[in-house]
Amino acid sequence: MTGSSKRPCRIGHGYDLHRLNAIAPDGPGRPFILAGITLDHPKGPVGHSDGDAVYHAVTDAILGALGEPDIGQLFPDTDPQNEAVDSRVFVEAAAQKMREAGYAVGNLDITVVCEQPKLSPHKKQMIANIARLLGCDSSQVNLKGKTHEQVDAIGEGRAIEVHAVVLLTTAD
Repeated sequence: MTGSSKRPCRIGHGYDLHRLNAIAPDGPGRPFILAGITLDHPKGPVGHSDGDAVYHAVTDAILGALGEPDIGQLFPDTDPQNEAVDSRVFVEAAAQKMREAGYAVGNLDITVVCEQPKLSPHKKQMIANIARLLGCDSSQVNLKGKTHEQVDAIGEGRAIEVHAVVLLTTAD
């Protein structure tokens, strides 16, 4: 942790945005993965890793709370090792830094903004995946889906964005 002294709690905000491209059966395009779940959708994220925007925003929220460099600095898209990597690796690395700094998740609030697919059928499993990676109870993680009401690239289904806010507290 780069901060000068340990505080009883720290807040971090993470944000991620990915363009979405059609998934070709025998060509380019990644599956649409959010919070570790592959969703049935004709488009997938454009990105260097697997493009899991939820895991990316969560990673940046934790790193931000710790005063650490962001996901792009720790896992640059210029590094071939990060090509198509499971974004779970990024969350695990941020969680490890959090534990090493003596913090734990107080709570995490995530907003996913996209027109499709609907997240409701998958929310419970997404929350469970995130809580497991962070070593916290599912009750400490909230995930909501919103739309952009058909406005701009997100509303037209050409992109997805995710916001995550985390409260870290000193570990017991």
